Amino acid sequence: MQCRHFGNSELRVSVISLGSWLTYGGGVEAEQARACVDAAFDHQINFIDTANVYGRGAAERFLGEALKGRSRDSYVLATKLYFPMSDSDRGLSRQQIEKQLDASLERLQTDVIDLYQCHRFDEATPLEETMEALTRAVESGKVRYLGFSEWPADKIEAALAMTGVARFVSSQPQYSLLWRKPEEQIIPLCAANGVSQIVWSPLAQGVLTGKYDPDQPPPRDSRAASNEMSGWMDWLMERPTLEAVQQLKPLAAEAGLSLAQFALAWVLREPNVASAIVGASRPRQVVDNAAAADARVDPELFAKAEAITARAGQHEPA
Repeated sequence: MQCRHFGNSELRVSVISLGSWLTYGGGVEAEQARACVDAAFDHQINFIDTANVYGRGAAERFLGEALKGRSRDSYVLATKLYFPMSDSDRGLSRQQIEKQLDASLERLQTDVIDLYQCHRFDEATPLEETMEALTRAVESGKVRYLGFSEWPADKIEAALAMTGVARFVSSQPQYSLLWRKPEEQIIPLCAANGVSQIVWSPLAQGVLTGKYDPDQPPPRDSRAASNEMSGWMDWLMERPTLEAVQQLKPLAAEAGLSLAQFALAWVLREPNVASAIVGASRPRQVVDNAAAADARVDPELFAKAEAITARAGQHEPA
């Protein structure tokens, strides 16, 4: 398994990582979820990503149990804060950072979070307050490094321009063959400032596996067929998008890869991407995705894939 650095940090993470949005502690049964975690370690995936809001703490609690007994230096653990944990608990204020950090540490059953991420930008809290509180979290030893997810470019620039505070080392945007907006501003800005990308939804919530036939209902065991996990997929399940994805299959076959491996290899072709987060619900998906780390693809095949997906158009996610 290849590893890459998070920006200018000392963290080296596997280029394929395991996420837990909508799955662990939620839509995936605990025994199967634990099998996915075991499969990740068996295939040298060392980066685990979660958030306090996933299942309102359920994903963190699951991972705290699943990782118990494993050597703490055998994996890199990331979580996030911002979204509501209750009617009164949300955002990136000093009080919330202190409260939510301690709660995440307890649920994860660890003394330190390797990467603590701001899940979105908090318009209601001064950036100075957020950065000062995050810096104290690093100085306390509870957090090693800082990241953000889906921040606007101007807010990223403002944070990076601040002095006397801990610096961000990672950005977590949605990025895939079906969603390329980070290429416009975020990736160039981050690359110029020592910040790496951790990509969420590189398989477009499973659509880029090719399992959704535009002429058939979603498979019964798929995310799109699940009431718990399909709520953010409407824009991906439009017919032109599904038809475009089907056209990618011959390109993946020519590269000797599954379509999922091909789509992950496309994301990893970008040097600023440190890791692609996969949300596997079955161990075999973990195994298939892990193989993308060593894929070598003719750039001409990627160019053809980009032309196909560009014709499908991009729509703002729900």
